[in-house]
Amino acid sequence: MIKRKLQPGPLVAATHNAGKVRELKDLFEPAGLVVRSAIELGLDEPEETEMTFTGNALLKARAAAIATGEPALSDDSGLSVTALGGQPGIYSARWAGEPRDFGRAMEKVQAALNDIGAEDRSAKFVCALAVVWPDGEEVVFEGEVHGTLVWPPRGDRGFGYDPMFVATGKSVTFGEMDPAKKHGMSHRADAFKKLRAALLP
Repeated sequence: MIKRKLQPGPLVAATHNAGKVRELKDLFEPAGLVVRSAIELGLDEPEETEMTFTGNALLKARAAAIATGEPALSDDSGLSVTALGGQPGIYSARWAGEPRDFGRAMEKVQAALNDIGAEDRSAKFVCALAVVWPDGEEVVFEGEVHGTLVWPPRGDRGFGYDPMFVATGKSVTFGEMDPAKKHGMSHRADAFKKLRAALLP
């Protein structure tokens, strides 16, 4: 059982993804945490060498906590497509290349599905939220949201693969959805609910 709580004050968001930073600020700042991103703090982005979302989330949060001496939060997340055996998975961002082009990444997912003649369009977004304190204590919470992939992509209100993902029971993509509604039901929101119950006062 986790006894330690995140106290109001600084929290480093160990990500260079501006879209994730916006979501994390929306989720954590109402709890009194002052979220500063790795971008704002000029932190290097460590190479993601682990083979799981949890492993990569911990790697990034540990690096940020050591560099700043403050509690650090890292999100590692991605799209897992059933017909592609879980790809792109932990390589979701890498499918977008450098500089990150998720339009191209979505085209690659669609092309891969076409190549195998996939009728199954089911997919899920997976999120691992890791919190690491400077003294080395750490914890991870995982969340998922299931849905279906559509083509062509729709909407420009999200980021990443949002424009091609329709959550189960919904008719609009995450790219079309009001951000507040998405924040309430996303994979990140699922992980955050578990984190909030365990770590926030």
